[in-house]
Amino acid sequence: MPNIDYIALGQRIRKARKDKNITQEKLGEICGLSTAHIGHIERGSRIPSLDTLFRISTELDVSVDWLLLDSVKNPKNIFTAISRELDGKNEAKVKTFLTTVKALADKIDEL
Repeated sequence: MPNIDYIALGQRIRKARKDKNITQEKLGEICGLSTAHIGHIERGSRIPSLDTLFRISTELDVSVDWLLLDSVKNPKNIFTAISRELDGKNEAKVKTFLTTVKALADKIDEL
């Protein structure tokens, strides 16, 4: 059973918070948490409850699964993450990207 990497989870929370230009203080205030608690969660030194994770994800307009996606140590998640990143992008550019990835994969042993 995979474990959750709380440091990676905290980094995703920090990234989403900064992308929305919200301070730790403001996020804590909205979620009913102290600024210090938000800081601990972002550093991975405190484990957020499910309720806290839901409140944070709601305020940051991201899903809980997005926050957890790279936080679970499972190599299959990388493909899900790549797929999500490409979703809604320019189709021609996605095809070029995938062609490039395939070419690199074909030569990976030579790199």
